[in-house]
Amino acid sequence: MRFNLRKLNELGVKENYQIEITKRLAALENLNGDENVNGTWENIKENIKTSAKDSLYLHEWKQHKPWFDKECADFLDQRKQAKIQWIQDPSQSNVDNLNNVRCNATRHFRNKKKAYLKAKIEKLETNSKVNKVRDLY
Repeated sequence: MRFNLRKLNELGVKENYQIEITKRLAALENLNGDENVNGTWENIKENIKTSAKDSLYLHEWKQHKPWFDKECADFLDQRKQAKIQWIQDPSQSNVDNLNNVRCNATRHFRNKKKAYLKAKIEKLETNSKVNKVRDLY
């Protein structure tokens, strides 16, 4: 989760964020009694994140790869999970699983990209045949 930190340069947003964080941390001080350090840290971290989410909003990602869709994101998540599993337990079965998941993900990405480029080329060819020069660019 990334926040739009450039919004902090705007005076109104900056003041709003400071007020929001001050309120949340003051409320947190009143609630905390005998909690452990980790629990207190988690509460502080969540308060900072929710304050930032409310006042700064999330950073909007640019779409660099138009062929990348939900299915590709699922393959990417599977690959990340397989890698985490391999790092935690570097057994031969986890190595084989990681290699299989990587192979499947790479194959899927390659096929998606190839299909996207093929459709784009076909569109350019039809525009060229119909003499729609403006749509070629």
